[in-house]
Amino acid sequence: MGDVLAYEAELLGLVREYLDFAEFEETVKVFTKECKIKGKPLPKPAGVSSRDSKALPVQKDLLTAFENGEQKVFFQLWEEHISSSVRDDEPIAQKLEFYLHVHFATYLLKHSMGKPDKAELEERISHFKAYLETKGAALSQTTEFLPFYALPFVPNPMVHPSFKELFQDSWTLDLRTRLERFLSLTLKARQTPRLLTLFKENGQCNKEILQHLHQQLVESEHRTMTYLKRFNKMQADYHNLIGVTAELVDSLEATVNGKMASTMLRASLAPVKVQDVPLLPSLDYEKLKKDLITGNDRLKAFLLQALRWRLTTSYPGEQRDTVLQAYISNDLLDCHSNCQRSVLKLLHSKSEVVRQYMARLINAFASLAEGRVYLSQNPTLLRMLEERLKAEDKDSLTWENVLGALQKFSLRRALQSAMIKDGLIFWLVDVLRDTDCLSDYTLEYSVALLMNLCLRSAGKKMCARIANHVLKVLSNLLGHENHEIQPYVNGALYSILAIPSVREEARAMGMEEILRCFIKEGNAEMIRQIEFIIKQLNSEPLNDSIVSDDEEEEEDEEEDHDIMEADLDKDEVLQPQLGELAGEKLLTTEYLGIMTHTPKTKKKMFPGVHQSIDEPLQRPVTPGYHRTVYLM
Repeated sequence: MGDVLAYEAELLGLVREYLDFAEFEETVKVFTKECKIKGKPLPKPAGVSSRDSKALPVQKDLLTAFENGEQKVFFQLWEEHISSSVRDDEPIAQKLEFYLHVHFATYLLKHSMGKPDKAELEERISHFKAYLETKGAALSQTTEFLPFYALPFVPNPMVHPSFKELFQDSWTLDLRTRLERFLSLTLKARQTPRLLTLFKENGQCNKEILQHLHQQLVESEHRTMTYLKRFNKMQADYHNLIGVTAELVDSLEATVNGKMASTMLRASLAPVKVQDVPLLPSLDYEKLKKDLITGNDRLKAFLLQALRWRLTTSYPGEQRDTVLQAYISNDLLDCHSNCQRSVLKLLHSKSEVVRQYMARLINAFASLAEGRVYLSQNPTLLRMLEERLKAEDKDSLTWENVLGALQKFSLRRALQSAMIKDGLIFWLVDVLRDTDCLSDYTLEYSVALLMNLCLRSAGKKMCARIANHVLKVLSNLLGHENHEIQPYVNGALYSILAIPSVREEARAMGMEEILRCFIKEGNAEMIRQIEFIIKQLNSEPLNDSIVSDDEEEEEDEEEDHDIMEADLDKDEVLQPQLGELAGEKLLTTEYLGIMTHTPKTKKKMFPGVHQSIDEPLQRPVTPGYHRTVYLM
């Protein structure tokens, strides 16, 4: 009670101020009288500000200009005294301003005795047209205003049925009344009452803080999963290292004592069993797929995001393999479905966010060898991805992820053949002419995809058809500031120079001199690769035919490239609002299924052929795999 008494006068003043502002005149009288009877301290209301005294003349000037048709004077005062936030953001102000422009455009037709001045009328109509094309364009979709967009082009609006009402006195009087009421409210100079300010600021502030905290919580949970995965890997490596160190010390002691150490050393280098990682809960895939097809766009995007996070943040090994096998065995993406409405069709969604998150999930699938096998079983998916690649903006994350998925598809021979046949090489060469608009990821994956396709004899022949074009693009890329692309540029060059006609074109454009320039600047590894390319450039085969690999069996075996790059989860555009579920919490709250984990032996992939790093790449790779495995 003591606190209330301490601030009583101020609180009563806030109430009185608000009642005054809202024009509760009778209530103010009763309130003041009751405060006086009870002996409550009530501060005197603040005096009229200087702006109050200005409000009346400004209002009068605006109304006078309206009545006299003084367009320039009116809009000068309008822009000076009506704040831009009110003019641009308040629908009432926008509509009123539109009708005011109509009033001034037709003023001469209504008030001229006889024929109006032609030049002045044209000037007014021209001013109205300019307004319609700029600020007034925002209302062009509103049915109420649509007829007025034709007004400047009607020769005699006075007799036109659509504008008959404009030329009646009642229309002008009604507009004047609306203007006067608007000015009275807007130009009222009294400050916003403190009570209203306190309510708005604190209420909005608290809402924003809660929303921000909720968003931070979701991001923290996602980061925790990522860090836990890293921690488990580091812990396993640490235990391995400690074990090896202890065995080495024992082996050295044994050697000093004259015992054989080789057997002990071999034992010490045997891998230590990684500690068990718990499997993630099973999901109700039937309900998931139903909501992915029939749910609203926001739910679809959240589900696609959560399903991707399951793959990208799971621990490599049994945990991730189980997640992927569950997705595949339940045909999560409808790769085996012939239905008109399938999950894969989300690639063509009208929602940009849904398309992006679908592309991200496909890219995550394609990052794993088993995932690529699954995706390749759908005969239309490759064509769908190629269509999206050509339809999406090059600076969008959708485009980036579609490209990433296609690059990983190019590890499989059957998909390579299809991409070459579809003319993807021509398209890639055109894209790589201008690399300024490409992100590091898209540049790297574009060049790596081009290289993988150029490794095939059919790809080389495609390049031979546009040899000059391809060689110019690749020679420009040799000097690109992003050095991560150099192995793929070198690999592509080395590969296509196996064709005599391409070698001839390269010699004609002075390719050897260009390459020797880079020998002076490059590192030792790149220098040796460029020397191999120069050797290929100057080689003379016994015949002009290139050995074809197209007759080789289109085998399903591929190298075991399982790399889940961090870019899959970058720049998340979708953030949950207060109370919305996302990520693993969404899956385990709304889509928890019966435990269906069935251990499945992972298909043994082709281990890959290791080649010297001195030579240009001669086998298909992905940038993620090349960075993390090949160079090691």
